[in-house]
Amino acid sequence: MVVAGIVAVCVVLLVLAFLVPRLSRHPERGTQRTLGAGSQAAGKAPGPLGRWLSKPFHSSSRAVSRSGSTGRKARGRMPF
Repeated sequence: MVVAGIVAVCVVLLVLAFLVPRLSRHPERGTQRTLGAGSQAAGKAPGPLGRWLSKPFHSSSRAVSRSGSTGRKARGRMPF
């Protein structure tokens, strides 16, 4: 269920970044902030457990960042 939510957020950010590149940065930063807070909270677990629990948040944050930048990059390559 969580994976589907992250995929949906990435798709929405990709489309938003393609259509309105400047306005897509605020939702991307908000999503990054939320995932960062989850990663930080999960990272407080002791030992290797903290690294293992924070890894999904870190990889989701990278996916959100990558989808936003890909949408803006694709918009920049359009001929119009």
